[in-house]
Amino acid sequence: QVQLVESGGGLVQAGGSLRLSCGASGRDRSSYILGWFRQAPGSEREFVADTTWSGGRPRYADSVKGRFTISRDNAKNMVYLQMNNLKIEDTAVYYCAADLRSPLVNPDYWGQGTQVTVSS
Repeated sequence: QVQLVESGGGLVQAGGSLRLSCGASGRDRSSYILGWFRQAPGSEREFVADTTWSGGRPRYADSVKGRFTISRDNAKNMVYLQMNNLKIEDTAVYYCAADLRSPLVNPDYWGQGTQVTVSS
């Protein structure tokens, strides 16, 4: 089992940047696929990006490719989402997620979420 805690959300103007952080704790956390989902008001939760602890090519949703970068710091048990050139449509609650299965589709573990609001 793994526990996830996000931080780093906030309010930013369109075109700006934010970095989200996710701390992972628990047994066998290095075995988990880690990633990010988001949910905008009135919309279903959607996949954003994922990565493994040991490397491997990260995956991104088409809507964020070229703007968002997922990375990890294994020594700190952290996963990050660097978000650049933010758009109003990126406004959502962002969730860190983990699962033993790859790719992330319906993860077993979720963080509490962090709000990202992009203004015009």
